[in-house]
Amino acid sequence: MSEYDIVVVGAGVIGLSTAYHIKCRHPNLKVLVVDKFNAAGQGSTAKSASAFRCLFSSYVNYMLSDSSVDFYIYVQEKMNVDLKLSKVGYLWLLCEDDYKELNPVLRDLASKNLNYKEYEADELADKLGLVVHLADDEEAELMGLKDVYKGIFIPKAGIVDADCIVKFYESEFLRLGGEIHYGVKVENILVEPCKPLGIPDEPFFWQESRVSGVKTDAGVLKAKKTILAAGAWIPQLLDTVGIECFIKPRKRQIFAVQTNKPLLKKLLFTKGFNSAGCIPFTILPKPRIYARPFPTEGVFWLSYADDFPRAFKLEENPQPEKNFYECGIYQVLVKYFPQFKDCRPYSAFAGLYEINTLDGHPVVFEENDLLVAGGASGSGIMKADAIGRVAAALYEGEKYALLYGDRKFKVSDLSIKERNIELEKLQI
Repeated sequence: MSEYDIVVVGAGVIGLSTAYHIKCRHPNLKVLVVDKFNAAGQGSTAKSASAFRCLFSSYVNYMLSDSSVDFYIYVQEKMNVDLKLSKVGYLWLLCEDDYKELNPVLRDLASKNLNYKEYEADELADKLGLVVHLADDEEAELMGLKDVYKGIFIPKAGIVDADCIVKFYESEFLRLGGEIHYGVKVENILVEPCKPLGIPDEPFFWQESRVSGVKTDAGVLKAKKTILAAGAWIPQLLDTVGIECFIKPRKRQIFAVQTNKPLLKKLLFTKGFNSAGCIPFTILPKPRIYARPFPTEGVFWLSYADDFPRAFKLEENPQPEKNFYECGIYQVLVKYFPQFKDCRPYSAFAGLYEINTLDGHPVVFEENDLLVAGGASGSGIMKADAIGRVAAALYEGEKYALLYGDRKFKVSDLSIKERNIELEKLQI
């Protein structure tokens, strides 16, 4: 049996960010990260769209993402660590009703330094070969598709390599003396009495108890504090000890399409939006199907985050569904971008979102010496640095976390019992 100051369960981007920020503040602490996979970031992190944005309807989400993105830019530009971060921007295509709903949010965030540009529909039609008027299309009407009214371009947004970010945190954590054990599966959370009496089967309900570590397939790991950052697997572990986290797993799928056709290649390398000389990460009007450019590979990644009636389900090895593309994504996408006509994916993969069912924000809280950090609802990479800093501040017992750029953030705002957050309306 091994004993540590801290055991972190999960070597994804949030777990490693948390371990790194704690180790930065306490180089002498004995901190161990464990993960059931054989390398860092092989769970949901590896199966994400690997993109970032600072546009959210909630100011809390804006702060978490904006400060994290600033840190990643610092890592790439000042620390000379290549994260393959490229500010290709995000282009939100909006129908008239959605634009009216989003406009007050944009104005408010603009007063807090968000930079954006509006495009008229006809300008986007000329620039992208985009179909903006669908009124005479019976199939589009049947699917409930709306005309494009405006486009909102966010320049401080784009694409990044999730593996590079994870490896940065991993290498820095190890450099500071941290320890990582891969291929170790956590089976249970250990609960012990604060004052053991040596009675079999304790603790009993009348004893004050605490989380004292984890039981793994490689043995017991004891810790003064245990941090659960296992992504979609968080509720599975918490349910065994009766702790509610309001996190549920849901499958998400990404389909890769090569730009073999001239018109599709022209669309990918549309100029005028960014220095990368490619189309921005583009989100269609509802349903918010997105096209993520992969200019270095000559590829689009296509996806849609479906809700009802998509089941909340923990899948150890989620698989993409052929019909989800052919009868879903493709049918909508080709109405707006006819360049995708007859295009089929050459590869696809699926992962899990850890959906926070309360309000679409991360959760960071502590109960009985167990800290929980997760529930990023599909935006873990773009908020991971801030989440790690908040979790580190919670470990310290501090009221406020200091995000990158010296921005103060109230730790309890992400808790369960003292939560103070509005509903996020711009999840994709």
